[in-house]
Amino acid sequence: MESIGNLTRYLPLTEATCYIMLALTEPLHGYAIMQKVETMSEGTVKVGAGTMYGALSTLEKEGLIVKVDEQDRRKSYALTGKGRQVLRAQLQRAAILLKNGQASGMTREE
Repeated sequence: MESIGNLTRYLPLTEATCYIMLALTEPLHGYAIMQKVETMSEGTVKVGAGTMYGALSTLEKEGLIVKVDEQDRRKSYALTGKGRQVLRAQLQRAAILLKNGQASGMTREE
């Protein structure tokens, strides 16, 4: 298990990368990742194929995801333990941001 200090080199994640990693808490292939990201983000994030495959390549090289299956050019990926740690650290950062936004009153409609 890596220390938090070593994980911070991956942070902050872009919004698209964070959603891709969230989608990969279960093994998925590219098109399913794109669909899940759009659904999870309530349509606010749409990941194009180029962005997604670039992110998958980078995440795999960094050891944050791993290819778990390949059938007919359809590759499925899943988070590694290290990837889960990085995602948790990113979510903690987002929770702090949300907490501060709520404290400032910026999350309420005026």
